[in-house]
Formats: sequence, C-alpha cells, structure tokens
Amino acid sequence: MKGTIVINEQVVPNVKRLVLEAPAIARRAKPGQFVILIPDAEGERIPFTLSDWDASEGTITIFYLEAGVSTMKLTRLKPGEAVHTLVGPLGKPTEIEKFGTVLLGGGCYGLGGIYPLARAFKEKGNKVIALLEARTSYLIYNEDKIREVADEVIIATADGSRGVRGHVWESIKILEERGENIDHAHFVGCTYMMMTSSNATEPAGIPTVVSLNSLMVDGTGMCGCCRVLVGGETKFSCVDGPDFDGHLVDWGNVFARAGAYVAEENLAYQFHQSRADGAIKEDGCKNCSKEAV
Repeated sequence: MKGTIVINEQVVPNVKRLVLEAPAIARRAKPGQFVILIPDAEGERIPFTLSDWDASEGTITIFYLEAGVSTMKLTRLKPGEAVHTLVGPLGKPTEIEKFGTVLLGGGCYGLGGIYPLARAFKEKGNKVIALLEARTSYLIYNEDKIREVADEVIIATADGSRGVRGHVWESIKILEERGENIDHAHFVGCTYMMMTSSNATEPAGIPTVVSLNSLMVDGTGMCGCCRVLVGGETKFSCVDGPDFDGHLVDWGNVFARAGAYVAEENLAYQFHQSRADGAIKEDGCKNCSKEAV
C-alpha cells in the first residue's frame, strides 16, 4: 500500500516523527511489531518500529533518524505526499502478560518504541517503570506520552544534564540498590544499549527481552538478511522476532552483521546529500572528475 503522510516533523535534533495514513495496518497493529517502508521508487526497504497507531483515525506513527540515503529521502517528503510502499504490520507481537513489575528501557528511536509496550503492560495490570536514555537532556522526546501510562519514569543522560548521569544499565543498578523487585525487562533502542542492559539484568536473573534492529530486505523470512544467533540457533528477526531473549543473543554476531556495510552506507549518504544540496550535478561533481565519484 502507499501511505499518505499526515505529519513529518523533527521532534529533537535528527529524530523525526512520521504519521501515515494506513488504516489496514492501524486496525491490526500490536505492540512490538514493525512496518517496512520504501520512500520512493529507487529507495531501499527500511524496517521501522511501530510507536503508536489509531484505528479510528486510520493512522500509524513511527520515529526515525536521518542516517542514510533512504531516510534522507524520507525527511524531504511533505504532508499530502505518499511513500512509495508501506507493508505491515510485520513480526511477532510482544508477549504481554501480567508479570508484576515491568522495566522498560528506551534510547534513540526506542523512546518512541517503548510507548505501546508501556501502555499494553499497564493495561494488563503491571507496575511499569520506564528508563529513558539520551546523550543530553534536549534529546529526550515522547516523555509526556510515556508518563501517561508508566508508574515511574527515570531519565538518564550521558552528560548528566538531566536525571541520572549515565545510561540505562546504570539506572538498573540504582533500582536494584533501592530494593526494587523487577519481574520482567524489555529494551528497545541501539544495539549497544540493549546489550549492556541485558548484561545488567542477567546477574539478578531478571527475564529480559530485546527488540533487535537487524538489517532486513523482504521482512518475510525469505532473504535471510536479518538472521541472528540466539542460544546458538539461527533465527530471523523479521519472522521469529523482533523480540528475543537478551541473555541468549550472540551480541558479537549482531554487531558484526550490522557493521558490514557501514563504510559504503556513509559514502552513499555523503554523495546523495551533496547532490541534493546542489554541490554535485546529476552526472558527476563540479570540482572533481566523474570517475572519482
């Protein structure tokens, strides 16, 4: 389907909120699922965690960062325009049960991704504690929405400009020191945050789930691009996940696969950004040979 853009705005530096008309997805969406979006006819397929949806309005919400060519194209689309392709909801929904006290940790795009989880766990009768992580205070977003459904919200900033100085995993230690009994934990965000947070909960024996953000192509289990090792077994993030046991994930494998094309992605992003800004002509460079491009 083609999703028409309702809102495409920056909420904090380099984090955008995208609201799309997608009635069929909004009717069936569940916490933990994602969509795959293609911005234009030449764009790549990008997975985005569903951060909210409204079945009555027929809209879905995602948060994204401009980190590559396709997300750069996405930021340039305006309300009323449509993305080329939108598919979803994909992935297995998160298992929402009454555990007792549920700890949710989010960083980066995960500040949007943990909201539907917090809402669902609270509706199930759990006590919900949300840990929100950012490098500095002005990068915290979606806090008001999360406070509406969480029993407690703890802010952690790397520079100490707000809340706890440090990261999610350090905030977990603070909860343990005050005697908080955590029955279940779930983390959404960058790979490093999810790994360190899982390492922090393991000694205490806290069951921990992470939403992996593997590279994907088709999102239906056919290409194998999103494969990960969990408990020594090969899994596909798109159909077996994206939720997995954080204590069983082979994090070294996740980092290696995620970084396989970083150099090429950066080069492509710099070239297309320069071309979009007019520094490079469609058929080459102004100040270099076409061969150099």
